[in-house]
Amino acid sequence: MSSPDAAAGTAFGPMVLAAIEHNEAPLRRLVDDDLAESMLPGRLRTLVRLTRIDALRRAALAASDRSGPGLWASIACRKRYIDERLSDPLNETDTVVVLGAGLDTRACRIARHSDMPVFEVDQQVNIDRKAAVLQRALGGTPASVRLVPVDFERDALIPALESHGYRPELRTFFIAEGVTQYLTPEAVRATFAQLSGAAPGSRLAFTYIRQDFIEGTNLYGAEAVYRRFRQRRQTWKSGLVPEEVGELLADVGWRLVEQAGPSYFRDTYIRPTRRAIAASPIEWTVLAER
Repeated sequence: MSSPDAAAGTAFGPMVLAAIEHNEAPLRRLVDDDLAESMLPGRLRTLVRLTRIDALRRAALAASDRSGPGLWASIACRKRYIDERLSDPLNETDTVVVLGAGLDTRACRIARHSDMPVFEVDQQVNIDRKAAVLQRALGGTPASVRLVPVDFERDALIPALESHGYRPELRTFFIAEGVTQYLTPEAVRATFAQLSGAAPGSRLAFTYIRQDFIEGTNLYGAEAVYRRFRQRRQTWKSGLVPEEVGELLADVGWRLVEQAGPSYFRDTYIRPTRRAIAASPIEWTVLAER
């Protein structure tokens, strides 16, 4: 069985990836995050700086793809997808809630140009780490950012948010990126259900791992990832079936808008960079609305 600390320890990987991607030339980047490097501890910032050298950056991506084919591109593209949906000028959002925020930089990037409240929700260990990182990197937590400790398996989410100033009547953009696989199926469903009281016009963006990968019936060439997250320690606990996502969301008060998988990421984000990489089929990104 995995511990909360096992999931908490995965916060660094996506930010290392985003920081390394930022070392690509602008037209070759899959995602643009100039704060990612600053969120990392010293040894990882040193690693990221080394990847300013093209050959070392290519080696880092190649090593990632050997263990989890396509996961590098999938993680970068899901970040890009969510950033674009959040910044869509047609998206009328009053507040943002980032579930399982880890070291995510969205709240700080939003705070550069807006005083819109952003709530970052995570385990206490990650909230404490984030507060320390923000103090080191930015001199403190931006005034519009609220750090909210929550255990998704045990705590009531909305009361925790409200205790930090969240108002459910505001149109909210909820983000759960790279989160659902670390929760039990019961906690995933309960979390989405708790969000069903959000104001009309609210949106929910989340990612998930395919159920057949979690069950081990189709590993999609990512045997090393399966061994790491399912066999050595069951850090990944749940998955979803793409064809059943709409029904799940409807049951808990949400309407499926779209799902983005490897073909969408290939056509929309990867091809324009002219990079010879592909996104993984094991992870999908979902947009839903109230």
